[in-house]
Amino acid sequence: MSLVFTLLSAVLKVTFSLIGLAVGYVAYSLLSSWLRDATSPTRHLPGPPSSHWFFGNLKQMRDDREAERKWIARWGRTMRMTRFLGQGMLYTLDTKALHHILTHTDVFQKSEASRFGLGRLVGPGILVVEGEQHRRQRKIMNPAFGPPQVRALTSIFVDKALQLRDMWSAQIAASGKGSATVESLSWFSKASLDIIGLAGFSHDINAVGTADGGPQDELAEAFERITASESSFSLPRFLQMRFPPFRRIPTLSDASVLDAQKKMKSIGQRLLEQSKREVVENGTFETGHGRDLLTLLVKANTSKEVPESQRLCDEDVIAQVPTFLVAGHETTSTALTWALYALTQHPHIQARLREELLSVATDTPTMDELNALPFLECFVREVLRLYGPVPSTSRMAMRDDVIPLGTPFTGRDGVVRDSIRIKKGQIVVIPITAVNKDPALWGPDAGQFVPERWERTTQPPFAPSASSAGLLDAPVPGVWGSLLTFLGGPRGCIGFRFSLVETKALLFTLVRAFEFELGVDGGADMVGVRGNGIVERPILKGREQEGCQLPVVIRAVGVHAKEGI
Repeated sequence: MSLVFTLLSAVLKVTFSLIGLAVGYVAYSLLSSWLRDATSPTRHLPGPPSSHWFFGNLKQMRDDREAERKWIARWGRTMRMTRFLGQGMLYTLDTKALHHILTHTDVFQKSEASRFGLGRLVGPGILVVEGEQHRRQRKIMNPAFGPPQVRALTSIFVDKALQLRDMWSAQIAASGKGSATVESLSWFSKASLDIIGLAGFSHDINAVGTADGGPQDELAEAFERITASESSFSLPRFLQMRFPPFRRIPTLSDASVLDAQKKMKSIGQRLLEQSKREVVENGTFETGHGRDLLTLLVKANTSKEVPESQRLCDEDVIAQVPTFLVAGHETTSTALTWALYALTQHPHIQARLREELLSVATDTPTMDELNALPFLECFVREVLRLYGPVPSTSRMAMRDDVIPLGTPFTGRDGVVRDSIRIKKGQIVVIPITAVNKDPALWGPDAGQFVPERWERTTQPPFAPSASSAGLLDAPVPGVWGSLLTFLGGPRGCIGFRFSLVETKALLFTLVRAFEFELGVDGGADMVGVRGNGIVERPILKGREQEGCQLPVVIRAVGVHAKEGI
């Protein structure tokens, strides 16, 4: 009995010691942050008062979709906002400042908390690592995402689009009414998951084919378990992200996440071995076998042109498997869902787009044929401008710095400044959606869906950022289309070409086959937006408990004409 008491006492002492250590670390971190804010030059920035003791301005931004627009009108394009527990952060739409932030990746990096949270999803992949490790991964991976490689992968996109078309056609036939209601978000999620499985690592997930039942793929199941645990706010996870000592205290979700991570790593190892065999047996990039991104990555990593010291270890290569799933799955499926929403709200745009797509004499277009369709290009650009899946991101200053401004601001102290001095450890917000919808850059119709605005620019597909139709006072520092949707600089989205062609292939096939209407009682007023930590998806007001969704009524093209409507 005394032994049990002694062991219990020792356990309690260790537990209380850990709790005391964690509480002390939290107090020290918060005091350091508050002191840094209190002495930082950014304290002179104008900005909205905190609306919540814990969430600062973040809760207001989440609950009020117009909050940012109101603040910009009141406080200006460069302001100070608050985040968790009153900690300050810099928010700016100034394109000169954003260019500086996005290109100086030695100074502005993901915070340790962000890397920990994202690392639980994808491991040490290109989305997480910084500095030399990121540069090495990016250099090895770049060849896999070039135009020739995406061109060879386009048939995968088209084949999956045709399969989805046939599944939807079967639903119309089964209904016996000439129409059917499909939940577009879940279908696009399945299609994009299948595409990244095949194009990423020649793994047939077949989520579209098993949508009506059947066993779930093991890779998809492991990935879903991890994303489900990370997609909503929880205090234990927040404490783990922000305060490292709490990572020593296990939470209820940790065991499930660790088990799923172990499973995904095992699958990744198997896929890596398969890719290595493909490189040894074939050695070249073919239209058939060995065209997936992972095999290309292995081929580039083992090239004689890459010094041994610059090659990626197996762990780094395996980490790209969940990275491909995150980067190539959620964002594209969300963008496609918003594209369908835009079509339902603008029938004349839907009709014009369909007319252009039906002028193509094949159901299986190549990448070059897709990119040669001017209004499809305009439509995709406008979707990604107005409905960019990722609303914002952030960076932390790794050292003191001075951020130049294109537009000076007047501080709370009445002094006009044309730059901002920022201290090490401070957070900078990159407001992707706000920049993409900024009237100062895009004109008074910035909040409207106007694909025709892109007809006034001669910028070709995949071109680097350039001013749009003379509307921009300074180019937005994005990697594509004068937009921040794919970010810019050395950390701009490496897979933007892949995503664009995949989006075009699915839209090409589905818009040719179906007419779309919003399948929601009450119309567009009932469609809201919910963020899950990475992307913003549609949700139905009053039905929030059902999760993110967008029901769409589909009819085969020409049905209205046949019915005399």
